[in-house]
Amino acid sequence: MADVTDYPPVTAAPATESDLRRLDDLLEDLYRGQERISQGDIYRRAVAAQMPAGLLTRIGGLPEGEYSVDEAADLLGGSIT
Repeated sequence: MADVTDYPPVTAAPATESDLRRLDDLLEDLYRGQERISQGDIYRRAVAAQMPAGLLTRIGGLPEGEYSVDEAADLLGGSIT
Protein backbone atom coordinates (compact mmCIF):
# COMPACT_ATOMS: atom_id res chain seq x y z
CA MET A 1 0.00 0.00 0.00
CA ALA A 2 1.24 3.50 -0.80
CA ASP A 3 2.34 5.71 2.05
CA VAL A 4 0.13 8.69 2.88
CA THR A 5 3.02 10.99 1.93
CA ASP A 6 2.79 9.68 -1.64
CA TYR A 7 -0.40 11.67 -2.16
CA PRO A 8 -0.82 15.44 -2.11
CA PRO A 9 -3.33 16.83 0.38
CA VAL A 10 -6.86 16.80 -0.99
CA THR A 11 -7.95 20.31 -1.86
CA ALA A 12 -11.43 21.77 -1.84
CA ALA A 13 -13.05 24.94 -0.66
CA PRO A 14 -11.40 26.18 2.54
CA ALA A 15 -12.97 24.60 5.59
CA THR A 16 -14.15 26.76 8.44
CA GLU A 17 -13.07 26.16 12.02
CA SER A 18 -16.54 24.76 12.70
CA ASP A 19 -16.21 22.37 9.75
CA LEU A 20 -12.85 21.15 11.02
CA ARG A 21 -14.28 20.54 14.49
CA ARG A 22 -17.05 18.49 12.88
CA LEU A 23 -14.42 16.57 10.91
CA ASP A 24 -12.41 15.86 14.05
CA ASP A 25 -15.57 14.68 15.84
CA LEU A 26 -16.45 12.42 12.92
CA LEU A 27 -12.96 10.91 12.81
CA GLU A 28 -12.91 10.35 16.58
CA ASP A 29 -16.24 8.55 16.33
CA LEU A 30 -15.27 6.52 13.26
CA TYR A 31 -11.96 5.31 14.60
CA ARG A 32 -13.15 4.35 18.08
CA GLY A 33 -11.85 0.78 18.35
CA GLN A 34 -10.64 0.75 14.72
CA GLU A 35 -7.09 1.06 13.41
CA ARG A 36 -7.81 1.54 9.71
CA ILE A 37 -10.95 2.49 7.80
CA SER A 38 -11.57 2.57 4.06
CA GLN A 39 -12.12 5.78 2.13
CA GLY A 40 -15.59 4.52 1.18
CA ASP A 41 -16.59 3.95 4.81
CA ILE A 42 -15.33 7.39 5.81
CA TYR A 43 -17.32 8.95 2.96
CA ARG A 44 -20.52 7.04 3.75
CA ARG A 45 -20.36 8.07 7.41
CA ALA A 46 -19.66 11.68 6.44
CA VAL A 47 -22.72 11.72 4.17
CA ALA A 48 -24.86 10.18 6.91
CA ALA A 49 -23.57 12.84 9.34
CA GLN A 50 -24.54 15.55 6.82
CA MET A 51 -21.06 16.99 6.68
CA PRO A 52 -20.59 20.21 4.67
CA ALA A 53 -20.13 19.84 0.91
CA GLY A 54 -16.51 21.02 1.02
CA LEU A 55 -15.58 18.26 3.45
CA LEU A 56 -17.46 15.66 1.41
CA THR A 57 -15.46 16.79 -1.62
CA ARG A 58 -12.21 16.36 0.32
CA ILE A 59 -13.20 12.90 1.56
CA GLY A 60 -14.45 11.86 -1.88
CA GLY A 61 -11.09 12.94 -3.32
CA LEU A 62 -9.07 10.59 -1.13
CA PRO A 63 -7.51 7.75 -3.11
CA GLU A 64 -9.23 4.43 -2.46
CA GLY A 65 -7.66 2.46 0.34
CA GLU A 66 -7.59 2.24 4.08
CA TYR A 67 -6.37 5.00 6.36
CA SER A 68 -5.33 5.31 9.96
CA VAL A 69 -6.85 8.22 11.86
CA ASP A 70 -3.56 10.14 11.58
CA GLU A 71 -3.39 9.64 7.82
CA ALA A 72 -7.02 10.66 7.31
CA ALA A 73 -6.66 13.75 9.50
CA ASP A 74 -3.45 14.79 7.70
CA LEU A 75 -4.99 14.45 4.26
CA LEU A 76 -8.32 16.05 5.18
CA GLY A 77 -7.01 18.93 7.24
CA GLY A 78 -8.18 17.71 10.64
CA SER A 79 -6.21 18.07 13.81
CA ILE A 80 -6.46 14.58 15.32
CA THR A 81 -3.06 12.99 15.84
